[in-house]
Amino acid sequence: MNWNAVAGRFTPPARLAVIGDPIGHSRSPQMHNPALQASGIDAQYIRVQVPVGSVAQAFRQFAACGFLGVNITIPHKFEALDAVDVLDPLARQLGAVNTLAIREGKLHGYNSDGPGFLRSVKEAFGTDIQDLRVLIIGAGGGAGRAVAVQSALSGCRQLMLVNRSHEKAEAVAAEIFLLGRRAETSVIPWRDDALRAALAKTDLIVNATSLGMRPNDVRLLPADALLQRHLVFDMVYRADGRTPLLADAAAAGARTVDGLSLLLHQGAISFEHWFGRPAPLEVMREGLQNAVKA
Repeated sequence: MNWNAVAGRFTPPARLAVIGDPIGHSRSPQMHNPALQASGIDAQYIRVQVPVGSVAQAFRQFAACGFLGVNITIPHKFEALDAVDVLDPLARQLGAVNTLAIREGKLHGYNSDGPGFLRSVKEAFGTDIQDLRVLIIGAGGGAGRAVAVQSALSGCRQLMLVNRSHEKAEAVAAEIFLLGRRAETSVIPWRDDALRAALAKTDLIVNATSLGMRPNDVRLLPADALLQRHLVFDMVYRADGRTPLLADAAAAGARTVDGLSLLLHQGAISFEHWFGRPAPLEVMREGLQNAVKA
Protein backbone atom coordinates (compact mmCIF):
# COMPACT_ATOMS: atom_id res chain seq x y z
CA MET A 1 0.00 0.00 0.00
CA ASN A 2 1.17 3.54 -0.81
CA TRP A 3 0.62 5.01 2.63
CA ASN A 4 1.57 8.56 1.71
CA ALA A 5 -1.02 8.49 -1.06
CA VAL A 6 -3.64 7.18 1.35
CA ALA A 7 -2.93 9.97 3.82
CA GLY A 8 -2.71 12.66 1.13
CA ARG A 9 -5.89 11.99 -0.86
CA PHE A 10 -8.19 13.35 1.84
CA THR A 11 -9.20 16.95 2.52
CA PRO A 12 -8.71 17.67 5.38
CA PRO A 13 -5.69 15.33 5.48
CA ALA A 14 -6.07 11.91 7.10
CA ARG A 15 -4.32 12.05 10.48
CA LEU A 16 -6.41 9.59 12.51
CA ALA A 17 -7.77 6.13 11.75
CA VAL A 18 -9.52 3.05 13.04
CA ILE A 19 -8.08 -0.33 12.07
CA GLY A 20 -9.68 -3.76 12.09
CA ASP A 21 -10.27 -6.79 9.90
CA PRO A 22 -12.94 -6.26 8.63
CA ILE A 23 -13.44 -2.54 9.22
CA GLY A 24 -16.14 -1.31 6.81
CA HIS A 25 -18.83 -1.54 9.51
CA SER A 26 -17.14 0.93 11.88
CA ARG A 27 -19.10 4.08 12.70
CA SER A 28 -16.15 5.78 14.38
CA PRO A 29 -15.50 8.19 11.46
CA GLN A 30 -19.07 9.54 11.73
CA MET A 31 -18.39 10.23 15.41
CA HIS A 32 -14.86 11.64 15.20
CA ASN A 33 -14.99 13.77 12.05
CA PRO A 34 -17.74 16.09 13.38
CA ALA A 35 -15.70 16.39 16.61
CA LEU A 36 -12.57 17.36 14.67
CA GLN A 37 -14.51 19.93 12.64
CA ALA A 38 -16.20 21.39 15.73
CA SER A 39 -12.82 21.66 17.46
CA GLY A 40 -11.17 23.44 14.52
CA ILE A 41 -8.67 20.62 13.99
CA ASP A 42 -7.45 20.27 10.39
CA ALA A 43 -7.52 16.49 10.25
CA GLN A 44 -9.71 13.65 9.07
CA TYR A 45 -10.45 10.26 10.62
CA ILE A 46 -10.58 7.27 8.24
CA ARG A 47 -11.03 3.49 8.24
CA VAL A 48 -8.06 1.29 7.30
CA GLN A 49 -8.31 -2.48 6.96
CA VAL A 50 -5.19 -4.14 8.38
CA PRO A 51 -4.68 -7.91 8.15
CA VAL A 52 -3.88 -10.00 11.21
CA GLY A 53 -0.13 -10.08 11.82
CA SER A 54 0.48 -6.61 10.32
CA VAL A 55 -0.40 -4.31 13.22
CA ALA A 56 3.18 -3.37 14.19
CA GLN A 57 4.03 -2.59 10.56
CA ALA A 58 0.85 -0.53 10.18
CA PHE A 59 1.63 1.48 13.32
CA ARG A 60 5.08 2.39 11.98
CA GLN A 61 3.57 3.43 8.66
CA PHE A 62 0.99 5.61 10.39
CA ALA A 63 3.78 7.30 12.37
CA ALA A 64 5.86 7.83 9.20
CA CYS A 65 2.87 9.47 7.50
CA GLY A 66 2.32 11.96 10.31
CA PHE A 67 -0.74 10.39 11.89
CA LEU A 68 -1.66 11.52 15.40
CA GLY A 69 -3.43 8.39 16.58
CA VAL A 70 -5.30 5.22 15.79
CA ASN A 71 -8.21 3.28 17.27
CA ILE A 72 -7.91 -0.50 17.25
CA THR A 73 -10.84 -2.88 17.03
CA ILE A 74 -11.39 -6.63 16.58
CA PRO A 75 -9.26 -8.66 16.08
CA HIS A 76 -6.21 -6.45 16.72
CA LYS A 77 -6.47 -5.33 20.38
CA PHE A 78 -4.15 -8.05 21.68
CA GLU A 79 -1.64 -7.76 18.84
CA ALA A 80 -1.49 -4.01 19.45
CA LEU A 81 -0.41 -4.67 23.04
CA ASP A 82 2.98 -5.89 21.80
CA ALA A 83 3.33 -3.31 19.02
CA VAL A 84 3.62 -0.11 21.09
CA ASP A 85 6.71 1.58 22.53
CA VAL A 86 5.05 2.88 25.72
CA LEU A 87 2.27 0.88 27.37
CA ASP A 88 -0.11 2.61 29.77
CA PRO A 89 -0.32 0.72 33.11
CA LEU A 90 -4.10 0.35 32.85
CA ALA A 91 -3.82 -1.13 29.34
CA ARG A 92 -1.33 -3.62 30.75
CA GLN A 93 -3.78 -4.60 33.49
CA LEU A 94 -6.71 -4.83 31.10
CA GLY A 95 -4.61 -6.90 28.71
CA ALA A 96 -5.35 -5.07 25.44
CA VAL A 97 -4.71 -1.82 23.55
CA ASN A 98 -7.50 -0.11 21.63
CA THR A 99 -6.11 3.44 21.40
CA LEU A 100 -2.77 4.52 19.97
CA ALA A 101 -1.37 8.03 20.40
CA ILE A 102 1.70 8.94 18.31
CA ARG A 103 3.90 11.53 19.96
CA GLU A 104 7.31 12.50 18.58
CA GLY A 105 7.51 9.21 16.73
CA LYS A 106 6.76 7.13 19.83
CA LEU A 107 3.79 4.77 19.94
CA HIS A 108 1.78 5.11 23.18
CA GLY A 109 -0.82 2.41 23.87
CA TYR A 110 -3.99 2.88 25.96
CA ASN A 111 -7.21 1.03 26.68
CA SER A 112 -10.50 2.93 26.78
CA ASP A 113 -12.77 -0.11 27.27
CA GLY A 114 -12.66 0.01 31.07
CA PRO A 115 -12.73 3.80 31.55
CA GLY A 116 -15.41 4.15 28.85
CA PHE A 117 -17.53 1.58 30.67
CA LEU A 118 -17.23 3.51 33.95
CA ARG A 119 -18.28 6.76 32.28
CA SER A 120 -21.21 5.05 30.56
CA VAL A 121 -22.47 3.57 33.83
CA LYS A 122 -22.18 6.95 35.55
CA GLU A 123 -23.99 8.81 32.77
CA ALA A 124 -26.75 6.24 32.28
CA PHE A 125 -27.48 5.31 35.89
CA GLY A 126 -26.04 8.16 37.98
CA THR A 127 -24.00 5.81 40.13
CA ASP A 128 -20.41 4.63 40.50
CA ILE A 129 -19.29 1.06 40.03
CA GLN A 130 -18.00 0.76 43.61
CA ASP A 131 -21.59 0.95 44.84
CA LEU A 132 -22.74 -2.00 42.73
CA ARG A 133 -22.84 -5.78 42.64
CA VAL A 134 -21.93 -6.62 39.05
CA LEU A 135 -22.82 -9.65 36.90
CA ILE A 136 -20.89 -9.87 33.61
CA ILE A 137 -22.01 -12.29 30.89
CA GLY A 138 -19.22 -13.05 28.43
CA ALA A 139 -16.43 -12.32 30.90
CA GLY A 140 -13.91 -14.73 29.40
CA GLY A 141 -12.08 -12.35 27.07
CA GLY A 142 -12.05 -9.13 25.06
CA ALA A 143 -14.31 -6.37 26.30
CA GLY A 144 -15.86 -8.63 28.94
CA ARG A 145 -12.50 -9.31 30.51
CA ALA A 146 -11.63 -5.60 30.42
CA VAL A 147 -14.91 -4.65 32.11
CA ALA A 148 -14.43 -7.36 34.75
CA VAL A 149 -10.91 -6.22 35.58
CA GLN A 150 -11.95 -2.54 35.57
CA SER A 151 -14.87 -3.27 37.89
CA ALA A 152 -12.54 -5.04 40.29
CA LEU A 153 -9.91 -2.29 40.11
CA SER A 154 -12.63 0.28 40.81
CA GLY A 155 -13.78 -1.60 43.91
CA CYS A 156 -17.20 -2.93 42.97
CA ARG A 157 -19.06 -4.48 45.91
CA GLN A 158 -19.27 -7.92 44.32
CA LEU A 159 -18.27 -9.38 40.94
CA MET A 160 -19.93 -12.38 39.30
CA LEU A 161 -18.51 -13.75 36.05
CA VAL A 162 -20.42 -15.84 33.51
CA ASN A 163 -18.96 -17.35 30.33
CA ARG A 164 -19.73 -20.21 27.96
CA SER A 165 -16.26 -21.52 28.73
CA HIS A 166 -16.21 -21.82 32.51
CA GLU A 167 -12.42 -22.21 32.40
CA LYS A 168 -11.93 -18.83 30.74
CA ALA A 169 -14.03 -17.12 33.39
CA GLU A 170 -12.03 -18.91 36.09
CA ALA A 171 -8.83 -17.61 34.47
CA VAL A 172 -10.14 -14.02 34.59
CA ALA A 173 -11.09 -14.47 38.26
CA ALA A 174 -7.56 -15.72 38.97
CA GLU A 175 -6.05 -12.70 37.19
CA ILE A 176 -8.19 -10.37 39.28
CA PHE A 177 -6.98 -12.10 42.44
CA LEU A 178 -3.35 -11.62 41.35
CA LEU A 179 -4.00 -7.89 40.91
CA GLY A 180 -4.50 -7.78 44.68
CA ARG A 181 -8.22 -7.05 44.55
CA ARG A 182 -9.96 -8.95 47.31
CA ALA A 183 -13.55 -8.00 46.47
CA GLU A 184 -15.76 -11.07 46.41
CA THR A 185 -15.42 -12.58 42.93
CA SER A 186 -17.21 -15.72 41.79
CA VAL A 187 -17.74 -17.67 38.58
CA ILE A 188 -21.37 -18.56 37.83
CA PRO A 189 -22.38 -21.47 35.56
CA TRP A 190 -24.37 -20.44 32.50
CA ARG A 191 -27.53 -22.24 33.57
CA ASP A 192 -30.93 -20.77 34.27
CA ASP A 193 -31.00 -21.92 37.90
CA ALA A 194 -27.56 -20.48 38.63
CA LEU A 195 -28.37 -17.24 36.80
CA ARG A 196 -31.63 -16.82 38.73
CA ALA A 197 -29.77 -17.15 42.02
CA ALA A 198 -27.10 -14.68 40.90
CA LEU A 199 -29.63 -12.13 39.61
CA ALA A 200 -31.29 -12.06 43.01
CA LYS A 201 -28.12 -10.47 44.40
CA THR A 202 -27.12 -8.39 41.34
CA ASP A 203 -27.44 -4.63 40.82
CA LEU A 204 -25.77 -4.20 37.40
CA ILE A 205 -26.08 -6.74 34.57
CA VAL A 206 -23.57 -6.44 31.72
CA ASN A 207 -23.83 -8.30 28.41
CA ALA A 208 -20.33 -8.49 26.93
CA THR A 209 -21.24 -11.17 24.37
CA SER A 210 -22.34 -10.56 20.78
CA LEU A 211 -25.72 -12.18 21.47
CA GLY A 212 -28.55 -9.81 20.66
CA MET A 213 -27.18 -8.42 17.41
CA ARG A 214 -29.58 -10.62 15.43
CA PRO A 215 -33.32 -10.95 16.13
CA ASN A 216 -33.15 -14.77 16.33
CA ASP A 217 -30.31 -14.88 18.90
CA VAL A 218 -31.03 -16.94 22.01
CA ARG A 219 -31.94 -15.04 25.15
CA LEU A 220 -29.14 -14.47 27.63
CA LEU A 221 -31.20 -14.61 30.81
CA PRO A 222 -34.57 -15.89 32.00
CA ALA A 223 -36.79 -12.87 31.35
CA ASP A 224 -38.83 -13.39 34.52
CA ALA A 225 -35.68 -13.10 36.65
CA LEU A 226 -35.15 -9.47 35.60
CA LEU A 227 -36.35 -6.99 38.20
CA GLN A 228 -37.29 -3.32 38.23
CA ARG A 229 -34.29 -2.52 40.43
CA HIS A 230 -31.79 -3.99 37.95
CA LEU A 231 -29.50 -1.79 35.89
CA VAL A 232 -28.89 -3.42 32.49
CA PHE A 233 -25.91 -2.57 30.25
CA ASP A 234 -25.96 -4.32 26.88
CA MET A 235 -22.71 -3.75 24.98
CA VAL A 236 -24.53 -4.76 21.80
CA TYR A 237 -26.33 -2.00 19.92
CA ARG A 238 -28.83 -2.16 17.08
CA ALA A 239 -30.38 0.51 14.91
CA ASP A 240 -33.73 0.07 16.64
CA GLY A 241 -32.05 0.31 20.06
CA ARG A 242 -33.87 -2.79 21.30
CA THR A 243 -31.86 -5.95 21.78
CA PRO A 244 -33.80 -8.89 23.29
CA LEU A 245 -32.08 -8.28 26.64
CA LEU A 246 -33.01 -4.60 26.66
CA ALA A 247 -36.58 -5.41 25.61
CA ASP A 248 -36.95 -7.89 28.48
CA ALA A 249 -35.37 -5.43 30.91
CA ALA A 250 -37.66 -2.60 29.83
CA ALA A 251 -40.68 -4.87 30.23
CA ALA A 252 -39.54 -5.49 33.82
CA GLY A 253 -39.24 -1.74 34.42
CA ALA A 254 -35.43 -1.86 34.69
CA ARG A 255 -33.20 0.99 33.56
CA THR A 256 -31.07 0.21 30.49
CA VAL A 257 -28.28 1.43 28.23
CA ASP A 258 -26.88 -0.06 25.03
CA GLY A 259 -23.41 -0.31 23.51
CA LEU A 260 -23.66 3.00 21.67
CA SER A 261 -22.95 4.74 24.97
CA LEU A 262 -19.74 2.74 25.39
CA LEU A 263 -18.59 3.55 21.85
CA LEU A 264 -19.25 7.24 22.51
CA HIS A 265 -17.25 7.39 25.73
CA GLN A 266 -14.43 5.27 24.30
CA GLY A 267 -14.21 7.77 21.46
CA ALA A 268 -14.16 10.72 23.84
CA ILE A 269 -11.31 9.14 25.83
CA SER A 270 -9.34 8.57 22.62
CA PHE A 271 -9.84 12.23 21.66
CA GLU A 272 -8.50 13.26 25.06
CA HIS A 273 -5.38 11.10 24.61
CA TRP A 274 -4.73 12.57 21.16
CA PHE A 275 -5.35 16.24 21.86
CA GLY A 276 -5.01 16.70 25.63
CA ARG A 277 -8.37 18.43 26.00
CA PRO A 278 -11.99 17.47 26.63
CA ALA A 279 -13.86 15.99 23.70
CA PRO A 280 -16.98 17.72 22.28
CA LEU A 281 -19.16 14.93 23.63
CA GLU A 282 -22.54 16.13 22.39
CA VAL A 283 -21.22 16.67 18.86
CA MET A 284 -19.84 13.12 18.91
CA ARG A 285 -23.11 11.76 20.29
CA GLU A 286 -25.13 13.43 17.53
CA GLY A 287 -22.78 12.10 14.84
CA LEU A 288 -23.02 8.59 16.21
CA GLN A 289 -26.80 8.69 16.53
CA ASN A 290 -27.13 9.96 12.94
CA ALA A 291 -24.85 7.17 11.70
CA VAL A 292 -26.93 4.50 13.42
CA LYS A 293 -30.19 5.92 12.08
CA ALA A 294 -28.74 5.98 8.56
